[in-house]
Amino acid sequence: MNMGDVFAFFGAMLAIGIALPGLLLAWALLFPMTVERARMRLERTPWRCFWLGLAGLLVCAPPLMILLNVPAGSVKFVGWAGIFILFAFASIGAAGLAALMGDRLRGVGLAASVPGALLRGAVALELAAIFPLIGWFIVIPLTTICALGAAGFALLRRAQPPAVAPEAHPTAVGQQPSAAS
Repeated sequence: MNMGDVFAFFGAMLAIGIALPGLLLAWALLFPMTVERARMRLERTPWRCFWLGLAGLLVCAPPLMILLNVPAGSVKFVGWAGIFILFAFASIGAAGLAALMGDRLRGVGLAASVPGALLRGAVALELAAIFPLIGWFIVIPLTTICALGAAGFALLRRAQPPAVAPEAHPTAVGQQPSAAS
């Protein structure tokens, strides 16, 4: 491996690190209610999200691995498309996780708008994920599995009933606080 390869690798990682908060914010702006349902699920039932995500991964991974090992190019394409779809779902759940982390930052005194808090939550999640060993082998797998489960619940429109009135807890991006809050 020469220095050019090392620079290319770190350049790609830097570009991904810069783009991830933008992706999570884009999901929150494009699908605010889906991301909000994922955030609520992660807040209220994180273990259910984990178990649903793990079950989904265990169900999807073997067929995808089989498809990727078939020598036919079109079959491999289907396998890669399946992996792409799983990562897309997980990124929607990760937007909910970033929103939850941003809400918690706002709860401890961070003066930020909802989108600003989501970006800060995304950066905090990203910083935890890049921490050597713990981030790579604990944070990334756990958050990915939980995010996949939260996205599953959110896309199935399965949200927990709100503990507070929705107008008193504006967390969806673009939602304005009411006069009561």
